[in-house]
Amino acid sequence: MKNKCSLFLFPGLVVVLLIGMACAPSEEPPESSRMLESTSFGEVEGQEVTLYTLTNESGSKVGIINYGGIVVSLHVPDRDGNLGDVVLGFDDLEVYVADTPYFGAIIGRYGNRIAGASFKINDTSYSLPVNNGPNSLHGGIKGFDKVVWDSVSTDQQDGVVLTYVSADGEEGYPGNLTSQVTYIWTDANELQIYYEATTDKPTVINLTNHSYFNLLDAGMSPILDHEMLLNADNYTPVNENLIPTGLIVPVEGTPFDFRSPVAIGARIADENEQLEFGIGYDHNFVINRMTDDLVLAAIVHEPQSGRVMEVLTTEPGVQFYTGNFLDGHLVGKEGTSYGQRHAFCLETQHYPDSPNQPDFPTTQLNPGETYTSQTVYRFSVRN
Repeated sequence: MKNKCSLFLFPGLVVVLLIGMACAPSEEPPESSRMLESTSFGEVEGQEVTLYTLTNESGSKVGIINYGGIVVSLHVPDRDGNLGDVVLGFDDLEVYVADTPYFGAIIGRYGNRIAGASFKINDTSYSLPVNNGPNSLHGGIKGFDKVVWDSVSTDQQDGVVLTYVSADGEEGYPGNLTSQVTYIWTDANELQIYYEATTDKPTVINLTNHSYFNLLDAGMSPILDHEMLLNADNYTPVNENLIPTGLIVPVEGTPFDFRSPVAIGARIADENEQLEFGIGYDHNFVINRMTDDLVLAAIVHEPQSGRVMEVLTTEPGVQFYTGNFLDGHLVGKEGTSYGQRHAFCLETQHYPDSPNQPDFPTTQLNPGETYTSQTVYRFSVRN
């Protein structure tokens, strides 16, 4: 019902007479300012790539392409209400295709490293591409970050659903694997990511998102002053090839203790063998959890902008990486040269090399089972 108001105007006086539901609030819902736009982002091997831009009620927005499921931009407010991008990336598809360290991408079939580029399932050995020292990293030479996913917008126009079928034997992995990843952008400035997968043969799977974050300026400056809290009493130390030793070690008394907020750069240069192996932080942390549901993995606060990012997940671990291998040769959005430690990653995951580590939580997926995982990146400000 529309407002009903009758106005009688007299010199120097306005009298409003109410008739029935006069001047009552309209029963028609207000027009939403939420938007979903889709535009072309180029082509890869004859396949069109689409950019989906999701804008919520407050004007915060995220850009996602169906090549690699890449989060190409993420604009959220600072404490003064000014929107700013907080992820590294490129304006052109060609750079993502030619030379990128997994910026913003879906990683699969297996996020992180598998030692010796091989594993066994039921006494059958599988060989994978070697692309990281002696190891296989992030799904191989052409992982899920380098393919065009089928894509549709959600019914509520608040997200994008991506689907990819990985053939049996692709990059050495067994089984025809059907994966679905759904990105939702909420009015609470939450980027919600839902993962599902099924297979027709026993295989291994460890999907994650590999966004590089800088809550101040999207990679123009180092992230060493960002304050980090990790909800982890333990981590998995690595050898010189960044493969877990199999041990789960307390963080107490080490540079890996982020149980209380501390600047990322406070101890990154300490004399420590683990930091030397990683050239900084490049380690899996064991999330404290008492439930299989979403739990807090991390909180990051950038003092200058006031921006805060919380990470919640159903996964058992999170890989904290400080952009140690960025060297300035990549030039991204707004001509930004991405230097060492100009970004950090928080990749929710099962532990690295789990297929070869029987004491780690299993990453095996069997026919008839459904792999599910959820992660939320929640943005806010601190005054």
